[in-house]
Amino acid sequence: MSTGEDLELLRQIHADKNQFAKVYDEYYKPIFGYVFRRVSDYDLARDITSECFLKAFLNVHKYRWKGLSISSWLYRIATNEINMYFRKNRYAPLYLSQLPEQRADLIDPVSTSAEKAEVERQLRESEDFVIVQKNLSNLSMKYQEVIALRFFEDKSIKEISEVLDKKEGTIKSLLSRGIEKLRTALTDKK
Repeated sequence: MSTGEDLELLRQIHADKNQFAKVYDEYYKPIFGYVFRRVSDYDLARDITSECFLKAFLNVHKYRWKGLSISSWLYRIATNEINMYFRKNRYAPLYLSQLPEQRADLIDPVSTSAEKAEVERQLRESEDFVIVQKNLSNLSMKYQEVIALRFFEDKSIKEISEVLDKKEGTIKSLLSRGIEKLRTALTDKK
């Protein structure tokens, strides 16, 4: 979405919270993909992604435009949720009962089963991804974040900077060091 589209959507959401469904429709798949590639567990990724959107929905009234796109805001929430999971090595999402009744229709059990089967099939087909993912998960969280956002999510340095709230120079440095550490880990395994 462009800046103008983000601003218009935020205006609509602030006027009518039901308009948040547009955010969900637009960003669910990319956020889920990001979370899934980070945690490598379908059910956990669904929980974390649901928590991300629940937190965004419950706090969208606090969101004020300060140059941070809706996409970056959601990736930031998702990154925080992932980090919370890894810090605690468990995940305890808010109860979905906190989600207002009118949004309970967001979950479609039929498409959920099909989506799970497709995601798991794609993961099995990609042995290289599994090897990289395993080695990536052994790196420090700061390297995991920047590498996942840059290469799995195809985010620019500027976007990663927004998501992680770090300077672009810091992101470049973390990427460089993280890639070198990952490369070393992968060559040591051969």
